[in-house]
Amino acid sequence: MLKLQEFYEACDPTQPLRDRRYYIDFSTVRGGDLVQELERKIARLASNRPTTQLFTGHIGCGKSTELFRLKNGLTQRRYEVVYFESDRDLEMADVEISDILLSIAHNISEHLESIGIVTKPNYLKTLFQNLAETLRTPMEISEVSFSAGIANITASAKQSPDMRSQLRQYLEPRTKNIITAINDELLLPANTALQQQNKNRLVVIMDNLDRVDSAPRGQGRLQSEYLFVDRGEQLKQLDCHMVYTIPLELMFSNDLVRLSNRFGSNPLVLPMVPLQDRDGTSNSQGLALLRQMVLIRAFPDLNVNQRIDQVGEVFEDLATLDRLCHVSGGHMRNLIRLLDGCLRKQDPPFQRDTLEAVIRNERDSLVGLVSDHEWTLLLQAVSRQAVQGDEDYNVLVRSLFLYEYRDPQGRWFGINPLLTETTRYQSWLAQSR
Repeated sequence: MLKLQEFYEACDPTQPLRDRRYYIDFSTVRGGDLVQELERKIARLASNRPTTQLFTGHIGCGKSTELFRLKNGLTQRRYEVVYFESDRDLEMADVEISDILLSIAHNISEHLESIGIVTKPNYLKTLFQNLAETLRTPMEISEVSFSAGIANITASAKQSPDMRSQLRQYLEPRTKNIITAINDELLLPANTALQQQNKNRLVVIMDNLDRVDSAPRGQGRLQSEYLFVDRGEQLKQLDCHMVYTIPLELMFSNDLVRLSNRFGSNPLVLPMVPLQDRDGTSNSQGLALLRQMVLIRAFPDLNVNQRIDQVGEVFEDLATLDRLCHVSGGHMRNLIRLLDGCLRKQDPPFQRDTLEAVIRNERDSLVGLVSDHEWTLLLQAVSRQAVQGDEDYNVLVRSLFLYEYRDPQGRWFGINPLLTETTRYQSWLAQSR
């Protein structure tokens, strides 16, 4: 029996998937289990020393869901994991290294306070008290409210460009000392206390940092290049296991080799779920898993076959579900957005006409964003199934006009299926045959 309220809540495209009952493992069609790779680096290959790993993929492709899985796996291995969404603290259009460090200090201290680990961050307290006086911001920092004091600063700075500017003028020259203080006053006592509890060292997962805007900085540098390439050395100096999400555009940057050398390995990329292979043949395994991704939200307590048997409670027929899966291109959030669009129009079972109306709205909204120049680049990329490492192609990937997939031969690119239903694409396809 379909429980409508639970189904509504499980189909919210604004919320990452936290309930493990709804999790579907897509590693078999994504070219490998990236969470296992992240976990092995922390728990097996470098358990006694700090590590820094980078994780990326299209926004909305399921990174947060995989990071929750990483958190759960490490917790079972007796690691203490601090997971947080960086955009709670940061204004993503305007980010500096000191902002990132401030956010890390805030979330680590908040987590330690919540589990009863007492620290004495004397330098950090003095720093932030002086900062509060400089900014003329009322702030109480005591033994029990250190994290709340930092939270007050980060919240105020996020809302005020002037305050962010003053904050950076004060903090940027002290970056080295701040890193040392985080290590000595927060991480060292935390790791010592965890060891006494027969636990492993702290793991910090900073999610949503991939959402920093692709804004130009000085000397033609993108904000992401400035943060992770030019200043990346400072991000890897924390004495814990760090996992950062980074913008996918860095994978197409001329600085990718520098980035990989700085952090010791290539960023791990979470691709889309393929509905077809690079030669155009249908990928039945990808389709089967996406079907389950939708149906498990309706029937989390049934097994795979039982869910398929109940498809009529959610869709007019199996073909309607398959249409939804195919038009999503294997992009998790877009699939859920389309499903949410159906829910806005009617209760299940969804009629094919309802789904087609939602698809038309999405298609028309998307096609209006594609310029003539971008269409030219897009069709070239579709022909080659590859992109060049320049800003024009970055825009195609960042705008979700192009999707990235992985197979045994490596990565390949396919057009967003919504765009394949446009007159422009269909005309090009007819001419190219």
